[in-house]
Formats: sequence, C-alpha cells, structure tokens
Amino acid sequence: MIEARRTYKYRLYRHDNCRYLVNAIDIAGIIWNHALALSKRYYRLYGESLSLSHLMRHIAKLRRSSVRYSYWQKLGSQAVQDVIQRLEKAYKRFFVGQGGFPRFKKVKKYPSFTLKQAGWKLLDGNRIRILGRVYKFVKSREIDGKIKTVTIKRDSLGRLWLCFSLVIDVVIPQATTGKIGGFDFGLKTFLTNDEGRELESPQFFKQSQRKIAGLNRELSRKVKGSNNRKRAKYRLAKAHEDVANKRRDWFFKRAHELCDEYAVLCFEDLNIKGMQRLWGKKISDLAFGEFLTILQHVSSKRGCRVIKIDRWEPTTQTCSACGHRQKMDLRERTFVCESCGFALGRDHNAARNIKRVVASTHNLGDVRREAATANSRSPA
Repeated sequence: MIEARRTYKYRLYRHDNCRYLVNAIDIAGIIWNHALALSKRYYRLYGESLSLSHLMRHIAKLRRSSVRYSYWQKLGSQAVQDVIQRLEKAYKRFFVGQGGFPRFKKVKKYPSFTLKQAGWKLLDGNRIRILGRVYKFVKSREIDGKIKTVTIKRDSLGRLWLCFSLVIDVVIPQATTGKIGGFDFGLKTFLTNDEGRELESPQFFKQSQRKIAGLNRELSRKVKGSNNRKRAKYRLAKAHEDVANKRRDWFFKRAHELCDEYAVLCFEDLNIKGMQRLWGKKISDLAFGEFLTILQHVSSKRGCRVIKIDRWEPTTQTCSACGHRQKMDLRERTFVCESCGFALGRDHNAARNIKRVVASTHNLGDVRREAATANSRSPA
C-alpha cells in the first residue's frame, strides 16, 4: 500500500451565493493579469526576472494598503499566492520548452482559484463553507482521504465545480498479463498495434462539425450584449462540451481495454504542437495527447506501464524485419524494404519498431512485477 494523490470532482448546486465564487474567480484572473504585467515591465526596465518572493510581497502590500486594490481581499491570501505560483510555473515551463510564453487572460474566462489550509471547511452532509459562505455540492462519492487543497473551477458553461486534491492509501495491483505491445498513432488510423490490429477514431468533432458551424453562424447574427446572444453562446459552448465528453468517455473505455490486454504499452513521443500546425483541427479532434494522459492515469491504477520512446527515433523509416533504414514519403502507406523486400503497412511497421526499441533499451524483466513497482514510485 502506498500514498497517492487523487482528485475528486463534485458539482456545486446553483444558488444565489454562487455569484460570490464567480466574483472570486474573476478577481483571481485580474491578479494573474496584474502580476504578468508587473513581471514583463520589470524585465523590460531591469533586464532580469522578478522573483516569486518579491512579486508575492508586492501583491500582498497592494491588497493591504491600496484602496484601489482593496477588493482583492475578497479572495483568500492563500488563493492569491497560488495565482502567483501558477504564473511562476508557467514561466518555468516556457523556459524548458514545455509551453508557450504566459499570456494575459480574459477575466470572464479565467478558470479557477485554489485554497489550501485556510478559507474552507467541510460541514456535515454535502455542505462546505468557502470564504465565509456555505454551499451545497452533489456528493456523488465519499471523500476518503486527507484533503490537501480545494479548487473551485468554472467551466465553459458557467457551471461551478469543487475539486478536492486528496492523499489516499492505494494498493497497486499487479498486471494480469505479461504482454508487451507497441502502438503507433496515425492520421488514417487512430492506433495500430504491433500485431497489425487497427483502432479507428470516431472523430466526434467531425461528426458534430455541421451543427457547430450552424451555432457559430447563429451566434454571429445576435446583437452583442443581448440575452439572445448569451443564449446562443451557451448553446455553442454546450455543443463543444458534448463533443469533449464523448471523446473523453471513448478514451477511458479504450484505455481500460488496452490495460486488460497489456502489461507494458509502448508509444512514440509525438510533437503534438508541430502536428497541429500542419493538420490543424484533425489533430485536435484525434487528441493523441489527451488519450496518452488518460491511458497513463488508468495504467497507474491497473498496475501497467506506459513507455514513450524518443520522437526522433526513425520508426517509420526502419525495416522491422532486417533493420535497414530508408527515406519514406508521407503519402506512402506501405513500407517496402529496399534491402530484404519485406513489405508491411506503414503504421504496422512503425508499431513493431516501437516495441523493438523499448525491448532493447528497457530491462523489463518480469513485466508484471516491474509494472507494479514502477507505478508505486510514480506520482498520482
């Protein structure tokens, strides 16, 4: 048994008091934009970054001493600190090449704020006190761990959610099979394994594209600021939310099926951003990155492993039979080896190479025991 972090998400009931939480989220967005503007101005004037501690002290001073920013006190001090820490993390991700430069955000679209030890208290039943006011939430399951943080999140439909980050004791099961599988993502076929089996994506956005286009046209005809425009905007957001929910449900089902069959799942680390620049909404609809995130989450609970090889590994250009490497045009769908004459589907050949690379570079040993040990060390 090990300690793991899990997030439990609950829907808040609609109530007049919810406007205070919406206002607090808006304040968090204002603080984000203000802190980002300060950081950029400081770098422009002095040629160096503004440290996290200096920025926190300055924001705290504005909250206490300035009449202009006194309304920031409606948001708890720990929530304000969390906003500054989010900005610091965004800068760090940018400097290591894992994300874009932090940008200003529309206040009405800022997603959430987080409370740590103070500012909240669980009451009896399904009630919680947040920033001095009591709210009810849909308690769909018991909270069976130690609560570390509470995040109040706003989605694109304006609904509010409670997200509890918990530390819980979990038992990582052993994988039920010792099978290793190599998988290759593709534009024609969503997933192809090393045995040649193919998994087609339903492409949920493509199915709903005509409906969403109509809702976009409907929204563009409404007068700005009118109630009709608000309703049209809600219908459009609901259509996008339905697409995302269908895709997410499909991903979870496929992830469980793969973890039932394999103990180790091998993939290639894809350059998703580069692929989006080339193929746009096709890549966004396939959502390879989201699927891998869900698969890693499911595998950590099922005692399996997900291994990604380097994106520069020439899996497509290498013969899986003899190892000969040759250039291959993107339009060619069948790999025909110039050395040994071996012929195989492009994605099938790449999946076999992915499995071979993992087998040669990772000492897997008893994969059932190895998978359980690896997941016990990985964060939740």
